[in-house]
Amino acid sequence: MMKQERAARTRQLLIRSAAETFERQGFTRATLADISSSAGVSTGALHFHFANKDALASTVEATAATTLRRAAHGVRQPGANALQRLTGASHALADRLRHDVVARAGFRLSCGDGPHRPGLDLRGEWFECIRHLLTEADHEHLLAEGVSRQDVAAAIAAATTGFEVLGRTDPNWLSPASLSSFWHLILPRLATAEALAALDLPTGDPLARPRAVEIWERKN
Repeated sequence: MMKQERAARTRQLLIRSAAETFERQGFTRATLADISSSAGVSTGALHFHFANKDALASTVEATAATTLRRAAHGVRQPGANALQRLTGASHALADRLRHDVVARAGFRLSCGDGPHRPGLDLRGEWFECIRHLLTEADHEHLLAEGVSRQDVAAAIAAATTGFEVLGRTDPNWLSPASLSSFWHLILPRLATAEALAALDLPTGDPLARPRAVEIWERKN
């Protein structure tokens, strides 16, 4: 059992080291020697767990996918409407990307920063999640009259994935404050007054909802 636990710890060290190295140097420039050295293990130990750099990158991507999917699903609360789940999911994903190097590296690898491997596109998954929740919001009569779900989905996907790109050099782009500012701007333009009044943005700021309502009232 101790041998298995030690092997599991070594594998996790290598995954994290690979993520840090991919983030720092990029997939192409990163070497197995750099990754094993950073993890404090021999290249032989690395090859025991992973056949090559592509295998390591695939594992980083898969680990990131699991982490980000759990974060997005973890904010679902009984009775929460679709817009509440959408804003909550965006904050949960941003939090993971800001604080978890494996999530960050895996997301970037899946979006084209690594070797092409069909089947995993986390950016595309997020876009589909946005579209699905906006469809639910429409069915729940939460969207303002004349709002195009497709246009709104594209705008939210572009903005939130843009935060991820900007966050590569400045983590504040992925902060709750930055994301909340975006939602305060867009929600009054897509939600009904009733839906907006019932919405709590996950900022920890008790004034968040009144500010959103105030924007809507000024607009109308």
